[in-house]
Amino acid sequence: MLDQSGSPLTAAATALHEPVLRWYDANARVLPWRQPDAGPWAVMVSEFMLQQTPVNRVLPAYHAWLERWPKPVDLAPEPPGEAVRAWDRLGYPRRALRLHAAAQAIVERHGGEVPDDHDALLALPGVGTYTAAAIASFAFGQRHAVVDTNVRRVLARTLTGVAQPTISPTAADQRLAVTALPADEPTAARWAVASMELGALICTARTPKCGDCPIRDRCAWVLAGNPPYDGPPRRGQTYEGTDRQVRGRLLAVLRAASGAVPKKALDACWHDDVQRERALDGLVADGLVEPLPRARYRLPN
Repeated sequence: MLDQSGSPLTAAATALHEPVLRWYDANARVLPWRQPDAGPWAVMVSEFMLQQTPVNRVLPAYHAWLERWPKPVDLAPEPPGEAVRAWDRLGYPRRALRLHAAAQAIVERHGGEVPDDHDALLALPGVGTYTAAAIASFAFGQRHAVVDTNVRRVLARTLTGVAQPTISPTAADQRLAVTALPADEPTAARWAVASMELGALICTARTPKCGDCPIRDRCAWVLAGNPPYDGPPRRGQTYEGTDRQVRGRLLAVLRAASGAVPKKALDACWHDDVQRERALDGLVADGLVEPLPRARYRLPN
């Protein structure tokens, strides 16, 4: 429940609700998974796809996925390799396997309907604390702290006055987000998506648009003079030349094939033998690639 202690932190959090919600109503992006007719499965697909992937890359894959598999029951009987194939170049393809496994669990345990119970959501493959809270909030209008990177940054700046949150999520982040939740469910669900949108569009990591922020006059970081970040170095992710790039090259060859692929076709996609073999072994270990007799490979069947 919302802390009713009347502490300064609680009062500061409560003061954010109205201006952020007004801003969201006027400025929110029109996204398909936010539409009233989207449905819980569409919300779930979007949440899996949006993990560490920007909206503009997700949109084409999201539309193609739901056109092919509009309900969990449509995806569940497919081979998992088809989910990996449809994931295309979204990155982190284990998400496709987990979404496929979640669809199977939904069919087996919940009659093909995404459950509205938070604990039941948490029990699905690939659904962690954030994803369960997001689905429960965005699809079912429930009151949960939905804490992604954007929300962590908004709350860190506005309520604690620091430029950036900790590199990894902490229990303190979760407690702060609970403190900031409105008391009633409908408002809390709107706040969850509105605070996330504020972090994505205005309170960005590198170049925050403080002049356009609806809560700049009550943001602890702005009021403190925008002190710079003084924590551990925040290293950006690299891609070129990494095992991630090699894995992507290997999967691209397998996705393009209608069946099994000979090893020599995979060998041709990357010059470094040691790195290529390490990446291929990792794909097999992750269940994304299936080895076959006579040195052939395919997506999991």
